[in-house]
Amino acid sequence: MLARTADHLYWMARYMERAENTARMLDVNYQTALLPQSADAAEKGWKGLLSISELTADYAKHHGEVTAQRVMDYMVSDAANPSSIRSCLMAARENARAVRGTLTTEVWETQNQTWLEFQRMVTDGAFLKDPGNAFEWVKFRSHLSRGVTVGTMLQDDAFHFLRIGSFLERADNTARLLDVKFHAVESEFHGFGQSQSQSQSQGDADEGAETAEGKDIEFDFYHWSAILRSVSGFEVYRKVYRNVIRPEKVAELLILRPDMPRSLAACVQEVLWNLRMVSNEQSQETLRKAGRLRADLQYGRIDEILATGLHAYLTQFLERVGTLGVGISRDFLVPVKA
Repeated sequence: MLARTADHLYWMARYMERAENTARMLDVNYQTALLPQSADAAEKGWKGLLSISELTADYAKHHGEVTAQRVMDYMVSDAANPSSIRSCLMAARENARAVRGTLTTEVWETQNQTWLEFQRMVTDGAFLKDPGNAFEWVKFRSHLSRGVTVGTMLQDDAFHFLRIGSFLERADNTARLLDVKFHAVESEFHGFGQSQSQSQSQGDADEGAETAEGKDIEFDFYHWSAILRSVSGFEVYRKVYRNVIRPEKVAELLILRPDMPRSLAACVQEVLWNLRMVSNEQSQETLRKAGRLRADLQYGRIDEILATGLHAYLTQFLERVGTLGVGISRDFLVPVKA
């Protein structure tokens, strides 16, 4: 396959997956913002969303103060933001158009219709009227795109590059979401408990502690539930663990469970399998790194990960995924100009 064709297919899939993940992050922030919380906590949530996509500096440069509406506009329809849903869907459509002859008619029409329908929704103000429903639409169109790809395309090199792009992007986004949200919820949880304990006198410490604990548990449940729902993992969690939502179990589900579709383990397994199908002599080192990453996830334990620090672990994971992306570009795709 020509490197340019592989490049378009790979990035078409990545941009479509990125649009879905952006919608998922916006949706969880939108749902969380409806919960009882301070204005400072709400602002931290929107800042965290910008941090996940590494857009804090760019947003501050063009929009200044962080507000829910400004962040929503920036992440949904701002053409100047390369990670906005608008930019991602347009890029996915343009990459699909460039390799129209490689795709089936159904795959192309799905991409094209998604872009056209999105433009209409923005013009009609659908994202302002009902953000939750609009984000569900973006997720549905991404699901449809992958489903049509699996259901209509020959499983040749073109198919494998689409899959590599999808799952590499998903692994990156899941790690970023887990890292930022775990830190934010953990900080809010501990900060809430500390402020409560500082305001109590020694005489009513036990009673106050019980009250704080109850509120902390309620806070913890709703925020972790929102995070699970953002990766379609709430029902999966209930089925697998059958108990209250605990942060360490959420981390285990989203990192190590190979049967959880959006987990790091599942994503890396898919990347590895599809890399094997297109591998050549030049790509052996990239394949080795993918295999090593998959082995670490396959035999990892959540207690060991948490003992060494979840943030450090996820930071290293993102670096390794980035290295994989560079290797794939070098081995198969159009070289990036310096």
